[in-house]
Amino acid sequence: MRIAVTSQNFRTVTGHAGHARRFLIFEGNKAELPTEIGILDLDAQMVIHGFDKNASHPLDTMGVLITGSAGAGFIRHLAERGVQVVTTSESNPRVAVAAFLCDRTTPATDGCNYKHELGHKCE
Repeated sequence: MRIAVTSQNFRTVTGHAGHARRFLIFEGNKAELPTEIGILDLDAQMVIHGFDKNASHPLDTMGVLITGSAGAGFIRHLAERGVQVVTTSESNPRVAVAAFLCDRTTPATDGCNYKHELGHKCE
């Protein structure tokens, strides 16, 4: 299974997935430790927030996306693309993926921890 993890710094799990441009990509299953197989570094126009929902997107190839936070609109949008969104309070990407694969994800405490300014609204 391919799993994307939001990671703006390519070191830790970061939040606000709808605006994320950088992802660590893992391959894994319950029988093996997850393996990081690459990164996804999107151009600004490829950010899911505001992206044409009818156009194909690189995240469409993922089975799961793990993030520190995501709004209901983002979760719904990715579900329509066939991608399960999982929020976590874990900061280590590999540990977050391993926890998901073992059904031990520690949920994030809030759907959105983005600094709400300039009219931002979580959906």
